This record gives sequence, structure tokens and C-alpha cells, in this order.
Amino acid sequence: MPAIPLNLSASLARRGRPAPWYPPLAYIFVLAVGLLAGTISGIIGTGSSIMLVPVLVYEFGPKQAVPIMAVAAVIANASRIMAWIRNVDWRACAAYSITGIPAAALGARTLLVLPSRAVDLAIGAFLIAMVPVRHWLARKSFTISLWHLALGGALIGYLTGIVVSTGPISVPLFLFYGLSRGAFIGTEAASSLGLYLSKAVTFRQFGALDWSILLKGAITGSSLMAGAFLAKRYVLKMDPNRFRLVMDGIMLIAGASMLWNAASPSQ
Repeated sequence: MPAIPLNLSASLARRGRPAPWYPPLAYIFVLAVGLLAGTISGIIGTGSSIMLVPVLVYEFGPKQAVPIMAVAAVIANASRIMAWIRNVDWRACAAYSITGIPAAALGARTLLVLPSRAVDLAIGAFLIAMVPVRHWLARKSFTISLWHLALGGALIGYLTGIVVSTGPISVPLFLFYGLSRGAFIGTEAASSLGLYLSKAVTFRQFGALDWSILLKGAITGSSLMAGAFLAKRYVLKMDPNRFRLVMDGIMLIAGASMLWNAASPSQ
């Protein structure tokens, strides 16, 4: 399979060919799914990447989908911080981020050398595997300290650099620390913000984040931001168990779609 250039539009420009054009309907579809994903993730604290990545892969391809989602995730997490700024546990955020930020940069660099089919396979298999892992973690009724958050940040940060979203792992980590509702959503968002910023900067440094991808990420992120503020009023009213089941379904469907995309002969 021929290598796919990281900076696609710049590569085409150097060869005298125009960058690919995407119809307005593609952006409308992404915005609609983004609004839904932003609302759900604003209620349960995660899930926007899981819902959006298959859509971004379908519309823009796997190599563009990952940096687009990194930009969108920065905007989404910033919006959740603004919505819950008074509830953020900054000590937990610092412990998680101090190891997670450099680990995310390392993971992003690892991702950039992988072929597109491997990216699809890794994301799809990861999402499906996280369903039983999340249930296993939920059955372990134990509490963790700031040191545990730092260790978890290193592992999850590296995985975040590679597989787009590690919310299914980071969610129980912060819950085991003792956070809930607004404090959980705000702190998890503040902790994830540094990881996605690190990932986006790494993509930029290695030529995988040109202005067209930044624009697509900003468009996607705007819908996630709107969803985050729509969700705030429902956070205290939703049944957590129901949304855990919703998350399982979303992860299974998204993971299966990524594996199907990897198996497609057009890859």
C-alpha cells in the first residue's frame, strides 16, 4: 500500500494538483453528529471522539481524521471547563497532566509512522476491547490517590496519542479518585485538554496539521462546544447506568465501523 502523505494538501500543491474539495453536505453531517456527540459527552463526560471518529474517517480519511479530532477535542474540553470551572479539582488535573502531556506527544509521534489501515485497526479494536475492560474496572471498588492519577496519566496519555480517545479508561480513573457530576466532568476535561494540546502541537511539528485541517477541526469543535453547554442542564437529571449502556453501544458500533473500514479494499 503506498504511503499517505501527512500533509495532504501541501503535498498535492507541490505536485501542481489542487487539494481535495469536500462538499458542504459533508460538513453539515459532521456538524450534526458533533452536536449530538457534544451533548452526550457533556452529560457523561466522554464519548464525543468515539462517535465522531468514524464520521471523520468516512468524510476525510483516517490520516486526516486523527488530527482533526485532536483540534476538535481541544475546543470541546475547553468548553466543558468553562461550563464547570468552579468545580474543577486542579490538584487532580495537575497530577494527571504532568505525565500525560509528554506521553501524549510520544504517542502522537508513534501514530504518524503507522499506515492508514493500521490506524483503523488500532482504533476499532481498542474501542471494542474497552467495553469489557470498562465493566471490569467498574467492578473493582477501590479508591486511588494523586500518585495513581500520575501513573494513569502516563499510560493514558500515550494511548491518547495513538488511538484518538481513551475516555472509557480515564472516566473510571477519575471516578475512583472520588469525583462525580460537575467536578468529574470539569476535572476530566481540564486534564484531557493538556493531552490533546500536546498531541495537536506534535501533529503540527511533523506536518500533519495544516490550515485546512485546523479549519475542519475548528468546525467540528464548534458543534462539540454547543453540545457541551446544551448538556449542562441535564447532568444532574440523567440516570448514569442508562448512559453507561449508551456508551457501550456507541463504542461497539464505532469500533465495528472502523474495523469494516480497515477491511475495505479501497484502503
